[in-house]
Amino acid sequence: MSRWPPRSPIRRAAGLRTFEFALHRHGLGPVAGVDEAGRGACAGPLVVAACVLKPTQLASLADLDDSKRLTEKTREQLYRSVTRYAHAWSAVVIEAEEIDRIGIHVANIEGMRRAIAALDVRPGYVLSDGFAVPGLPAPSLPVIGGDGAAACIAAASIIAKVTRDRIMVAMDDELPGYHFAIHKGYSTALHMERIDAVGPSPQHRMSYRNVAARVVAGTEDDRDRLTG
Repeated sequence: MSRWPPRSPIRRAAGLRTFEFALHRHGLGPVAGVDEAGRGACAGPLVVAACVLKPTQLASLADLDDSKRLTEKTREQLYRSVTRYAHAWSAVVIEAEEIDRIGIHVANIEGMRRAIAALDVRPGYVLSDGFAVPGLPAPSLPVIGGDGAAACIAAASIIAKVTRDRIMVAMDDELPGYHFAIHKGYSTALHMERIDAVGPSPQHRMSYRNVAARVVAGTEDDRDRLTG
């Protein structure tokens, strides 16, 4: 992680591009934003995305915001615009099995490193959402509430969220007993009721207490995942 460039004023009139414009003025572009989707879920993968926007603001990206504040329709529209017009973008999928093996925070950090490494352009600076990411190939800064404060992070959050939602909808077809298309793997009452009814699936994160507590007694595969 690096300090913010010295004598670099923050001009709030620039809106969500404030951080990026300030960094570009100091010759620290391209600026990449990185964010994840699925950290708080107890089933399905973690998806981490990185995005570098072009220096000019496109009208089609004017509605960029934290993906959680947007409707599904708006997210899909912005996803198409971001992936079409971004200077570079990437999305990395970390499966439940790897999350169980290394832990969610380590998986998140590793996913951010992989997403930045997968970009077609090497960033001059990286803005991450919420916490520092060691081991990046460029100076970086964590931005609290970054997906609602920096356009490149907001763009990354939309890529991550839409990518993961599509995975969970497809998973619902493969494992129809859990209603993944509705709750997307988060710990809703419906999701917990379905685990109680049919037991955890191979897509559940067995290291999570609320899943581990619902392992069906006598199910050898579930016990092996939990203890292995």
